[in-house]
Amino acid sequence: MMSRVVKEQRGQTWLRPLRLAVLSVAVIAASDHAAASGRNERSVVSVESRAAGEPIMAIVSLRSQRITVYDADGWILQAPVSSGQKGRETPAGIFSVIAKEEEHYSNLYDDAFMPHMQRITWSGIALHGGPLPGYAASHGCIRMPYDFAERLFGETRRGMRVIVAPSDVAPVDIAHPALFRPKAGADAVAAARAAEAAEATRKADEAKLAAVTASREAARAMTPVRAAEHLKQRTEAQVAAAERAVASANSDEAKERAEDAKAKAVTQAAQVEAQWATANADLQAKLAAVEPARDAATAAEAARATAADAAREAARALEPVSVFISSKTQRLYVRQAFQPILESPVTIRDADRPIGTHVFTAMARAGDVDMRWSVVSLQGGHSDGATSSPGAKEALERIDIPQDTLDRLAGMASPRSSLIISDEALSAETGKGTEFVVIMSDEPQGGIAFRRHHAESGLRYERRWRDWRWPFGGQYSRW
Repeated sequence: MMSRVVKEQRGQTWLRPLRLAVLSVAVIAASDHAAASGRNERSVVSVESRAAGEPIMAIVSLRSQRITVYDADGWILQAPVSSGQKGRETPAGIFSVIAKEEEHYSNLYDDAFMPHMQRITWSGIALHGGPLPGYAASHGCIRMPYDFAERLFGETRRGMRVIVAPSDVAPVDIAHPALFRPKAGADAVAAARAAEAAEATRKADEAKLAAVTASREAARAMTPVRAAEHLKQRTEAQVAAAERAVASANSDEAKERAEDAKAKAVTQAAQVEAQWATANADLQAKLAAVEPARDAATAAEAARATAADAAREAARALEPVSVFISSKTQRLYVRQAFQPILESPVTIRDADRPIGTHVFTAMARAGDVDMRWSVVSLQGGHSDGATSSPGAKEALERIDIPQDTLDRLAGMASPRSSLIISDEALSAETGKGTEFVVIMSDEPQGGIAFRRHHAESGLRYERRWRDWRWPFGGQYSRW
C-alpha cells in the first residue's frame, strides 16, 4: 500500500513542470494580449480640428485592419480592427447597420460576448467590441476596441452605411447631373405638415375631452331628476291618501283636518313637480349636447388621423432613399426605410465591359435644390480613392434610366440617400429589414459562407482546442 502511494505521488510530480509551463504561457499570453489591447485603444484617433457630426458611413479596410468613420464633412474617428481570419474572412462589400444590441452573446460560438454589437447581415456579420491581436483573427465579424465600440454604438443609428473594402479607400466629392436632387421646399412642407398634425392632435384632444365632459355632465344631471321623480311619487301618494281621508271623514272636524292635510300635500307635490321639471329640462339640455360633442370628437379624430398620415408622408419623403443599379441584372431597385418601393429595368451601354462598384452618398444639402455627393469606388482589391471619381462618372454616364422611373425618383434625394452601381447582383443577404447588401464575388467570403453552412446544418458549434478559452478571462476567445 505504501509503495503504491509513493508511486502515485512520483507519477504526479512529473506533471508539475508541465502545469507550471502552461501557467507561464497563459500568463505571458494574457500579458501580451493586454498589452496589444492597450496599444490598440491608444491608437484610436478622433478629429480635433472641428466638432464631429453624426456618423454617415464607416469604411473598414481589410488590408490595413482599420475602420474610419465619416460624417458629412469628413472623417471623425479611426480605430484598428480585427476582421475574419483565413477561411472565415469578413466579406468585402456594401452593408449597413440593420440592428443594434448593447449586450449581445453569440448564438453560434458558445455564447461569446460581443458588446455593443451592430449587425450588418442577418446571417451574423457584425461590428462589435473584442480583443485585437493585431491581425485578422475573428470568425467573420469586425472586432473593434472595446471603448471605441461603445462610443460608436452611442453615436450611430440604423441605416448607417458600412463599406468593407479589400484595400484602403475613402469618399471623394463628386458632382454630376445624373445624381439625384432634393425636392424644393420639402423641409418646409414636412415642418408645415408636422405643425398641422400637432394642431389637429390638440383639437382632437380638446374635442375628446369635451365629449367626455358632456357625457359626464349628462350622467350627473340624471341624479337630481331621479331624486325628484322619487319625491314626486311620494307626494302624489300623499295627495291620494289625503283625498281618501277627506272622502272617508265622518265629521266636519275630521273633514276639515283632512282638507288641510290635502292642501299641504298638493302644495308639496306642486313644488316637487317644479323641481322635477327644472331638473329634467337641465338633463335634456345636457343629453342634447352629448351627441354633437361625440360627433365633433369623431370628426376631430378623423382630422387628426389624416393630418398625422400627411405628416408621416412628408417626413417619409425626407427619409434617405437607396437606389441600386446592377449591370448583371440590368435593373434598378429602390428602397426607403428598409422597404422596397420601386424596381425598374435600365440599359447599361457596353454591358459586356465592367462598370465597377461605386457607392454614391448624399452627404448634405447644398442649397434648397442641390445636394453635395461623395463616392467610394471598389474594384476588388484594386480600388484607389485618388482615382475614384473618373471611373464613377463614367459609370453614371453609361446608364440609361427610363423617363417614368426618373420622374418617380425626381426630388427623392435627401441627406444619407445613396446610389450604388455595381457589376454584382444583389446579395441573398438583402431581405426584410435590410438595406441593399452587395458582396464582392471576387473576394474571399469564408465568414459568411460558414454562417450559411451552419444555418443549413443546424449543428451546434464545437470548440476546438485552439479556440479553448484561457482560464484567466473570457476576452481571448475567438469569434
